[in-house]
Amino acid sequence: MAASKARVQKRLYYKIGEACKALGIQPYVLRYWETEFPVLTPSKSRSGQRVYSEKELEIIRRIKELLYEEGYTIAGAKKKLEAEMASGSLPEPERDEEETAAPVSEKTPAQAALPVPPEPAAAAAPEPPAPREPVPSAELDTGAAERVQRLLSGIEEALGEAREILTFLGPKPS
Repeated sequence: MAASKARVQKRLYYKIGEACKALGIQPYVLRYWETEFPVLTPSKSRSGQRVYSEKELEIIRRIKELLYEEGYTIAGAKKKLEAEMASGSLPEPERDEEETAAPVSEKTPAQAALPVPPEPAAAAAPEPPAPREPVPSAELDTGAAERVQRLLSGIEEALGEAREILTFLGPKPS
């Protein structure tokens, strides 16, 4: 079994099912993220399957952390990811120029380093977003909790004032 794990770790590309299993996400979630994060444009094998490099898996792991663990929205995660990539803390994914010219297993290291033009948008409608995992209240920043409390207090105050105005105006004539 250890020999098969060592073999998997040395692969250049992973199919969508393999990538999702390694990352603990569903394929429909990853396909949705591809529509939201321009940096995620996987190569395709000759048979048309999405294939991901190790660098792309790192980016997907970071997206998952931003969304599920750090509580970012898609827009916030997109900005944070762009900033991290611009600063060099995350690697740019490598692209394969001749992505359909040879099966994934026949690609040379020189081919794997070539850039790939972005693929045209698919005609199919994008997958719906995955349900968000709840963020434990212990992970919420205190500033957000205070803002929510102030908002609730403001709403209660406004409702009280509205009730006073209604009693001042008295019952409606019929």
